[in-house]
Amino acid sequence: MHTKITANAAAMKRWLSRAEESLGNHSDRLDAINIFPVADGDTGTNLYQTVRSAAHAAHTSEATDLGELLTVAGRGAMEDARGNSGTLLAVFLSAFAEPLHGSTRLTCALLAQSMHRAQIRSWSALSDPVPGTMLSVLEAAARGAASTVSAHPGDDSNHALALTLHACVQHALEAVVHTESQLGPLTAAEVVDAGGVGFLLVLDALRAAALGEELQDELLDGLHGYDIQAPHIHHGSDAEGVEVMCTINLSPLDAATLRLHLDELGDSVIMSAVTEVEEGYRWRVHVHVPDAEPALALIHRAGDPVSITVTQLAAPPAGVEAREP
Repeated sequence: MHTKITANAAAMKRWLSRAEESLGNHSDRLDAINIFPVADGDTGTNLYQTVRSAAHAAHTSEATDLGELLTVAGRGAMEDARGNSGTLLAVFLSAFAEPLHGSTRLTCALLAQSMHRAQIRSWSALSDPVPGTMLSVLEAAARGAASTVSAHPGDDSNHALALTLHACVQHALEAVVHTESQLGPLTAAEVVDAGGVGFLLVLDALRAAALGEELQDELLDGLHGYDIQAPHIHHGSDAEGVEVMCTINLSPLDAATLRLHLDELGDSVIMSAVTEVEEGYRWRVHVHVPDAEPALALIHRAGDPVSITVTQLAAPPAGVEAREP
């Protein structure tokens, strides 16, 4: 049972710290069941490293405004986002912050608004969003929040917030279970989606931090592929190509043009605005391509990218890290 509900800025910092703890503890198993969009065995690691950056950024902020605090956290996550899953988590955090500006306490209505905003932004960040992934789990969690708030109109009590948080986690869990039947590769491997499980852990950390409760160790019991003896399904992966990521300042029109060209060149294209700048916006760019050079040429033609990384999609040998061109 919860002992105290605060749901203030301190609780949001605890949320990110608890998410970092939880994803750190589960990163090996999340890596082991990582099969979509490519079986490169790094989803857990990417989520952990991304939320670690968010937690560090949040703890350097003295903001009491929830929107301001989580904007800082989202920006920190976006600047250091790792992989497909980490980039989506960064988009989630940035979007989650938007309805919270001007608020010092999370309520059930604000939670529902933030989840809804995050759902829209996350789906739109991808050129080709796919059900059965973290996106579906986020959508289900947002639906759970909305339905609970509808049943408690105008109720800003701690009780209503607790009900809404529990509904988010429960709907997310049901969506995670459903991912196995939504995607052919997951069905064939008899596992649930790694990114979806990771996002479920993030939501449970929010519940625990806001309600003064513990993380639910039993939450993942029975999920397919999550037993300790289950194999690392990405071993022997024949995934080809590379993942290219960078940050670049572009106008909305130039960003749309770059997205169009990257869509023609590869897949898993994610582009999300980090912050507003004089030229337009600072964008985080992610794409999977057969070869890095054509993608890098397009990016350099569009502007002056920084923080460029190129990573092989096939699971690398131990000790091999991403290279920076």
